[in-house]
Amino acid sequence: MFYYIMFKDALIDQEKDLAEGMGQMNILQALFFPPEQPGGVSSMIPYIQDRFLQLGWQMELFSLPKRVRGKGQEEVGFTTFDPAAYEGNALVDKYMQTYRDYIWWTKLRIKKNYDIIHAHHPIAALAMKRIFPDTPLVVTIHSSYERELILNGRIAEDGPEHRFLRSLYGELEAQADQLLTVSESFRSYIAPYIEKPERMKVIPNGFDEKRFKPIAHDNEVTQLITVCRLVPAKGLDVLLHACAELKRRGYPFVLHIIGDGPIREELEQLAVQLQLYDDIIFYGYMLHPEEFMPFFDVFVLPSRAEAFGSVFAEAALCWLALVGTDVGGIGEQIDDGVNGLLVEPDQPIQLAEALEKLVADPTYRYNLARAGWDKAKKAYSLTRVISQLKRVYVQLKPE
Repeated sequence: MFYYIMFKDALIDQEKDLAEGMGQMNILQALFFPPEQPGGVSSMIPYIQDRFLQLGWQMELFSLPKRVRGKGQEEVGFTTFDPAAYEGNALVDKYMQTYRDYIWWTKLRIKKNYDIIHAHHPIAALAMKRIFPDTPLVVTIHSSYERELILNGRIAEDGPEHRFLRSLYGELEAQADQLLTVSESFRSYIAPYIEKPERMKVIPNGFDEKRFKPIAHDNEVTQLITVCRLVPAKGLDVLLHACAELKRRGYPFVLHIIGDGPIREELEQLAVQLQLYDDIIFYGYMLHPEEFMPFFDVFVLPSRAEAFGSVFAEAALCWLALVGTDVGGIGEQIDDGVNGLLVEPDQPIQLAEALEKLVADPTYRYNLARAGWDKAKKAYSLTRVISQLKRVYVQLKPE
């Protein structure tokens, strides 16, 4: 432990030297959800802020509180398409009102200038560029809102909502000085909707290692865990059918489901129908699931779409064996058979067979978990993210 602390201190010292050489700046991280919101970008950015502050940079976080709704009255528009064609559509009207609200809140609360603004949501990005047109703007596109809505049955493919949300990618390209995203697969997804996809940079999410504390344990019955919002896009119906098949094959397990959402009751009913209710624990929402994960054996999430899938890297850092679908950023994190197992989406039998391999062979499970931990430590360290972000910021720094 002593040598680890020395090594970590040396890394921070190196980062400080690099930061001083690059020149320190004052950065605003513009979020949509408040930073205390768990999961994904909202939980990652405060750790990025903390690391930059350690390096002597100035960095502040900004977001739109949930209580601010219907305040903005300012007319808004776009430079690359006319939103008038979508007026009267409930989802689009709500989106435009939220854009106005973000502008209203930003003008009310921010009374200073920044060297760089880094936005993590389209609304935050467009509002900031409208208010601070001369400040360099970095935008990270973390996920596909329209794809999630389609998979969750909220909007129709190629419907007006879908067309509106797709059009925002071109608007972001026109307004941002630098576009970023979190995986090569998601850059490929966005590519048809922007003019110069080759200019978009990929910076995968990174994680502060001190949040994750693997714990040696010996569970007599294999403990499966999944952590997600309970929506159709996450494929938990497929997971329950796979678990039913696993049970039919005679393998004991317990499935722990952490998260809440609109289909929780539906999933609980499905668990009863599949005679799985005694094998599953529904926990609901949990603020820091990474504190809970190290006690389990296998992390499994059969998503139907995923831009990056931060929870897989988090589970790997907790030393869990990984099982996921070969979609989006999950397929970039997992090398099938090396540091986890990949299956096709919507294939419960495939998923059951993957789980069977891990439940039946604890040694194989351990080896996959160890390899997953090794890759996550190297590929998804917060130190790597900080270094890449510094280079982006410095390239855009005003003269």
